[in-house]
Amino acid sequence: MRLLLHPGSASTTVLDAALLISRVAIGLILFVHGWQKLTEFTLAGTAAFFGDMGVPAAEAAAVFVTVVELVGGAALILGLLTPLMAALNMVSLLGAFFIVHAPNGLFVENNGYELVLALLAGLLLLVVLGGGRFSVDGLIGRRLERTTEPQPVAVDA
Repeated sequence: MRLLLHPGSASTTVLDAALLISRVAIGLILFVHGWQKLTEFTLAGTAAFFGDMGVPAAEAAAVFVTVVELVGGAALILGLLTPLMAALNMVSLLGAFFIVHAPNGLFVENNGYELVLALLAGLLLLVVLGGGRFSVDGLIGRRLERTTEPQPVAVDA
């Protein structure tokens, strides 16, 4: 069975609902990981951990990853600047993939890359498709469309 998505059809609602669910789930995972780095591990602890794993510029990386996960995760939940926040988190996760997880194989129980790969795949879809209608981005887009519609011009005869 093939699901065809045509603009204006009922199936776009399915796509927008899928984007909403995916955005919120991925955003929640990222936000909680960022919160954990900030509060439970602390930035200094996260930097030390990153350094032990061989992450270059571990202190800067710890700040970048924590901020991107916290701010980007919250933004994804809201659907605000979705493609940008998804792309920034992809940068962070690509670093985690290549520096930390890839040598350990697929399974997360071996510190492998399965979670990172799943998050990267979901984030890629959000970069490409955006946040959908049920997002702050969608709301802003609809408002901009209404304010930029051509207005009728009166012509004197």
